[in-house]
Amino acid sequence: MTPLTLNLNSVIKLTSEEFYQLCQDNPDLKLERNAAGELIIMPPTGGETGKRNVNLILQVAQWNEQNQLGEVFDSSTGFTLPNGADRSPDVSWIEKSRWNALTKEQREKFIPLCPDFVIEILSPSDRLQKVQEKMQEYLDNGCRLGLLINRKKQELEIYRPDYKVEILPAPQSFIAEDVLPGFILNLQKIWE
Repeated sequence: MTPLTLNLNSVIKLTSEEFYQLCQDNPDLKLERNAAGELIIMPPTGGETGKRNVNLILQVAQWNEQNQLGEVFDSSTGFTLPNGADRSPDVSWIEKSRWNALTKEQREKFIPLCPDFVIEILSPSDRLQKVQEKMQEYLDNGCRLGLLINRKKQELEIYRPDYKVEILPAPQSFIAEDVLPGFILNLQKIWE
């Protein structure tokens, strides 16, 4: 099953609040919205992708628990990006001062900013070009570091502002540079 895109703009243009409510009213659907206002219905991931997602979240969360530098989020968390898109990365992290600057109400709904760090795992149902476009969208909206894991090709794509995308063949680990100081992502189980 591949993601479906619905263009309802000729009928209705949903506000951020209306889109949020649509997601709340349909909790069995994973919905995203691109900057053009089109709705994207994402299929659930399979077991192999879900298992790897948990491994990645656990690694980022353990690092964050030790360092207390921000907040970690799973794929169910919605972010309203500055360009108006509503996205849900597989794993994301926000630096603490940015999180603390949000009001209680902003924290309860889709977070009105772009994460500092994101990881996306290419699922068998994903189209590579679409996920690459999403990664570029994160960068264009303020993300400081993005990782796209392509298990099928056994490649890690690294997205950084003002740099060409770097592609590494099946690295065993990745150092998250100055964005997550001291964090080393172990990728060995991802390639198994």
